[in-house]
Amino acid sequence: MAIRQESPNMVAMEQFQDNGIVLAARPHGEGAAVVTLLTEKLGRHAGYVHGGMSSTRLRAQLQPGALLTVGWNARTEGQLGSYTVEDASGPNPATLDDAAALAALQSVCTTLERALPERESHPALFAGTLALLDMLGHDREIWGAALVFWELSLLRELGFGLDLSKCAVTGTTENLVYVSPKSGRAVSLEAAGPYKEKLLPLPAFLRGEGGVDAAEIVSGLKLSGYFLEHRLYAHTTHALPEPRQRLPEFFAE
Repeated sequence: MAIRQESPNMVAMEQFQDNGIVLAARPHGEGAAVVTLLTEKLGRHAGYVHGGMSSTRLRAQLQPGALLTVGWNARTEGQLGSYTVEDASGPNPATLDDAAALAALQSVCTTLERALPERESHPALFAGTLALLDMLGHDREIWGAALVFWELSLLRELGFGLDLSKCAVTGTTENLVYVSPKSGRAVSLEAAGPYKEKLLPLPAFLRGEGGVDAAEIVSGLKLSGYFLEHRLYAHTTHALPEPRQRLPEFFAE
C-alpha cells in the first residue's frame, strides 16, 4: 500500500516500492515516458519515468514483459506520480527469437493493460503472469497450454469465469467435450445432440485428460479468445489484441 510521508518542506507525499511487469511505455513530453505496470501489490499502476525514452538504458529496461523493482511517489495518491527504476530484468531472451512467443508476450501485456481496473490488487494474477512469461521461448506446446489456462484464469479473476466442472444440461461430469458460448458452461457429448455445431470444443487438456498437441492448443485459444472478446471486451471499445488474433496460426503451421 502507499505510504504517506512528510517531505522536508512539510508537503505530504504518497510513496511505495513494489515489483512490476511492464505492460506498456509511451512517450511523454521531451524524452520521458508514461509506464504502465502490473505491480505485485497494487495491480495495474501507471507512473512517469524521467528520461524513459531519451535514455538508452531506461528505454531498454522499459520493454513490455520486463520485470522491474520501482519506487513511486506523488504529492497525492490520485496523481500520476513518478517511478524510479531501482532494478530491472528483461524478458526471457529466447522469447525475442520466437515469433509465436513474442506475439504471446505482446498479447498478455496488451490484454492486461486494457482489461484490468487501475490500482486494484491482483497478487495471484501477478504471480501467474510472471510464471507464464518465464515459459515463453521454450517448448511451444507447454507455454501454449499455459497461456490458455492463464487467459481462463484472467476471466475468472475479473468475474467472467467458465464452469467446466459438469454438464450444464444433465449435471454429469463425464464426456464433457463442448462449452456453451452463451452460458460458458460445459456440455457433454450426449447432451449436445443436434446443437453441437453451435457449441465450442472443450480441449481434453482443460479437462485434465491426455496430452497436449498443437490442435488442442488451437481449440483452447479459440475457446478462451471467444470469451475474452464476448465477455471481457463486450462493453468496451477494445477487441482482442492483434498479436493474440494471430496466435492460433503459429500452432496450426
